[in-house]
Amino acid sequence: MSVEPNPVRASDADREAVAGVLNAAVGAGTLTLAEVEERLTAVYAAKYRHDLLPLTADLPVPVPRERRRPPVRAFVPVAALLLVLLWVVSPVPFFWPVFPLAFIAVRVSAASRHRRWRTGT
Repeated sequence: MSVEPNPVRASDADREAVAGVLNAAVGAGTLTLAEVEERLTAVYAAKYRHDLLPLTADLPVPVPRERRRPPVRAFVPVAALLLVLLWVVSPVPFFWPVFPLAFIAVRVSAASRHRRWRTGT
């Protein structure tokens, strides 16, 4: 193994990050328990960052999971409350929030129908 000209010491966070990758590899079935035990021993014995690199070099790069956005329906109660409060404060005598609330209801219904059709549920 080649030594870097200015080796940087490994922190506990660096070691824990590599240990997390190794534990995920065991969960995915990439490593056996004996292999991960051997590598974890080397992780916690490592003094420098370049000592940690070969321990995960042969593992596949994990694919990042897609973050799910909150459903559209999450803002509906907040929007309804805000519209009703604006109506209470406004001098308009008729209940005008019925129009934006109807529009929101149609959009949420269409979005949920589309999601159901796309996922097959």
